[in-house]
Amino acid sequence: MILPQNFESKIGFSQLREMLESLCLSALGRQFVGKMQFQTKHDQLQKLLQQTDEFRVLLNSGADFPSQHYHDVHPYLVRANLPGAFLDVPAFFAVKMSLRTIRQALLFFTQAEESLYPTLRLLGIGVQVDRNLLAALDKVVDDEGQVRENASPFLSHLRQELITRQGQLRKQIAGVLRHAREQGWVPEGAEPTIRGGRLVLPVIAEHKRRVRGLIHDESASGQTVFIEPEAVFELNNDIKDLENAYQRELIRILTALTDQLRPHIPDLRKAYQYLGLLDFIRAKALLAQRLEATLPVLHARPLVQWKQVRHPLLYLTFKEQKDNPRDVVPLDMELNPDQRILLISGPNAGGKSVAMKTVGLVQYMLQCGLLIPAGESSEAGMFEDIFLDIGDEQSLENDLSTYSSHLLSMKQFLLFAGKRSLVLIDEFGTGTEPVLGGAIAEAVLNQFNQARSFGVITTHYTNLKNFAERSQGIVNGAMRYDPEQLQPLYRLEIGKPGSSFAIEIARKIGLPKQIVEQATRLVGKDKIRYDQLLEGLEKEKTDLEQRTAEAAKQERRLKKAAQDYQDLKRHLEDTQLEVLREAKQKAKTLLKDTNQQIEATIAEIRRNQADKEQTKQAREQLDTFVREKLQIEPPKPRPTREAADATNLKAGDKVALLGQDGYGEIASLKGKTAEVMFGGMKTLVKVNQLEKLSRAEVKEREKKAEKSVYATAGSGLDLTGRMADFSPTLDLRGERAEDALQKLMAFVDDAVMFGLPELKILHGRGNGVLRQVVRDYLRSVRTIASVGDEHADRGGDGVTLAVLK
Repeated sequence: MILPQNFESKIGFSQLREMLESLCLSALGRQFVGKMQFQTKHDQLQKLLQQTDEFRVLLNSGADFPSQHYHDVHPYLVRANLPGAFLDVPAFFAVKMSLRTIRQALLFFTQAEESLYPTLRLLGIGVQVDRNLLAALDKVVDDEGQVRENASPFLSHLRQELITRQGQLRKQIAGVLRHAREQGWVPEGAEPTIRGGRLVLPVIAEHKRRVRGLIHDESASGQTVFIEPEAVFELNNDIKDLENAYQRELIRILTALTDQLRPHIPDLRKAYQYLGLLDFIRAKALLAQRLEATLPVLHARPLVQWKQVRHPLLYLTFKEQKDNPRDVVPLDMELNPDQRILLISGPNAGGKSVAMKTVGLVQYMLQCGLLIPAGESSEAGMFEDIFLDIGDEQSLENDLSTYSSHLLSMKQFLLFAGKRSLVLIDEFGTGTEPVLGGAIAEAVLNQFNQARSFGVITTHYTNLKNFAERSQGIVNGAMRYDPEQLQPLYRLEIGKPGSSFAIEIARKIGLPKQIVEQATRLVGKDKIRYDQLLEGLEKEKTDLEQRTAEAAKQERRLKKAAQDYQDLKRHLEDTQLEVLREAKQKAKTLLKDTNQQIEATIAEIRRNQADKEQTKQAREQLDTFVREKLQIEPPKPRPTREAADATNLKAGDKVALLGQDGYGEIASLKGKTAEVMFGGMKTLVKVNQLEKLSRAEVKEREKKAEKSVYATAGSGLDLTGRMADFSPTLDLRGERAEDALQKLMAFVDDAVMFGLPELKILHGRGNGVLRQVVRDYLRSVRTIASVGDEHADRGGDGVTLAVLK
C-alpha cells in the first residue's frame, strides 16, 4: 500500500517517470513507463533489476546494439487484421524496419556469451520473426521507404512507360514554351508546372487566346493563366492512364502483401511487445547511467543498508549546473531489525527533509525496478507499504487545518502500519502547541515502534530525541552542522541527536542582543546546557575529522614517498646491473686490446734483439696506446723503498709504514720495536715495517695531506677517523678464496696498526675451504698469538677468533 494517493508527485518520482518517457525511442516503451508499478514480490523485482543492470553493462561496453526503428505498428496491425484491407507503403516500411530491429536484437543476445546477459536473453524466448515475411516486405519496399521498381514485372513495365511518356512530354512542351517566350506570351523566367495532375504553361492573361489549349487555373492576381497546350493533350492523357494503372498494380501488390502479413499478426504482437520492453529497459539503463546508479544486493526482508546514497533529482540538478557546479553530499543510511526507526534532528535547512525524501524516493525507485544511486557495496530490502506525511495538506473545502491533516495521516498510518511498512514523516508533531504536539508525537512514535514498523522521521522536539535514546528499535540521527561557521554540512550521523542551534543562528543573523538573552533565559538552563553539550560534541567531532583527514593525508604522502623510494631503488639496482655489464664488456675488450698491444711490443723488442732505441720506441708506442685507449696516464714508477734498519733510526725521525702515504714521528726505540706517534696516537710498530723519510718527502706528504678532506692538521694520516670507523669483525661469507685473502690481509694490517686485542672473521661452515684459507694465513702472521673457534652460541667453527700479541 502506498499513501497518500499523490505519493509519486510528493516524493518526486513523477519527474523520474517523465525522464524515462523522454529516454524512450517509441510509444511502445512509453507505454511500459506508464505501467511501471511498485513491486512487492522478491523474485519479480530481482528479475526487473537484473534486466536493467545487464542493459547498463551493455551500454557501457559500447556494443553495437540496434537503437533505431522502434516503431509502434499496432494501429497498422489492427487495420491489416480486417479482411480485404491493405496497408500503405509507409506502414509497410515501419513494419519492415522495426521487424529488422527485433531480429537484430534477438541475434545479438543469441550470439553473446550466456553469462553476459542471461535475463535479457530469456526475454526473447518465444519471439519469432518470419524470414519469408521479412523477405517479402523487403522485395516491395526499400530501405528508404520507397516502392522497389521490380516489385512486380508489370509494375516495372508501367514505370518504364511512364518515364518514356514523361520524357516525350517535357520535350514537346519545351518546344511550345520556347515559341511562347519568343512571342512574349509568357512571363520572364516562366517554367512548366503541374495543375490538376497535368503539365501546363503559365501564360500572360492578355495572350491566353494566342496559345491553343485548355485553361486549368489562374493566379491569385488574375494576371497569369495556366494552359495545357493542345499539342500535349494526348501525352498527358497517356501519362494519366499509366499512373492510374501503376496505382492499381501497386494496390494489388500491397493487398497481396497484407494478406501474407495477416496470419503472422499474433506473433507480431508478441514481437512488438518484446521491442517495447527492450525500449523500456534501455531507457531505465540510460537513466542509471545518468545517475551513476548500481544494483544493490536485494533481500526479501525489509532492510536499508545503503552506502553513499544520493538524492536522484538533486544529483541531476547539480550535475546540469555548469556555471555553478556542486556535488550532492552522499549519505550512509541503515535501517535494520535492531534500529528500525531513524529519528533525524538538526537545524533548519540542514538537510533533514532531503535525507528523509532520499529514503522514500530511492526505495520507491528500487521497488519499481530502477537501479539506485548508491555505492557498490549497498544492500537493500523490500517493503509492502510506504507511508508519507510531508508538506501542508490543509483544505478550506474540507475544513482541515495543517495539524488536522497530519493527524488524519497518522490515523491511516497507525491503522495499516506493520512489520513490512516504511513510514516517512517530516517535522513530526509540528502544527500545534509544542508540549501537546510533542506528547502526541511521542505516543504515535511508540505505537509505530510496538508495531515493529520501519521509518525515517524528522523532528525538532527534545522529548522525541530523549524517547529515541531510551527506546529499543529507535535510533537518533543528526544532520552535521559547523558550530563555528554556523553552516550546514549536509552529512548524516547516526547514533546521536542533533541540535537546532536556534539561539546561535539568531545571534549570527543579528537579532538584537537583549532579545537573544531574554530567549536564553526563557528556554531555561537545562535546555541551554543540553544544546551546549550537543554543540560541544559537534565541535569535537569536527576537530577529530579534520585531524583524521590530516593523518590520512600524511599517511598517503608517506606511502607515496615509500613507493617512490622503492621505485628509485629498483631503478638504481637495474641501472647498476646494466652499468656493471657494460663495464665488464668494455673491460674485457680493453683487456684483449691491451694484451695484444703488449704481446706486439714484446715481439718487437725480441725481434730487434733488445736494441735500446727500438725498445724505447716500443715502450713509447705502448704508452701512447694506454693514454688513447684507456684514457689514463701510465703510472709513474715509484722509487723502491726499503725497510728501515734499527741502527739507522733514532727518536725524532720521521717514518712511514711501508706502502702508506701518511707519516709519523718515532718517540722511542726498544730493540726491533719502535714507538711511533701517528697524529695524536702512539702506536708500537715493528722496525722492519717502517721506512725513514727525508725532509723533502715529509713536505710532499704534508701537501698531499692538506688536500685531503679527511686529513687532520699537522698529520699525514687520519688514523683517528679510520680507527673510529674500523670494526673488529670481518664478514667474508660468500667471497671467493682469493678475494677473501686480499681483504683479510688488509684487515689484519689495519688491526695490528690500531693495536686491537682481538679479531673475528665470519666465513661460515660450507665446505671448509674459506675457513682453511683464513686460518692458514692467520697462523702465518707473527703478531697473532692464537687462532680458534668462536663460542658455540656465537657461531662455533663458522667464525674464527684471532687474538693478537
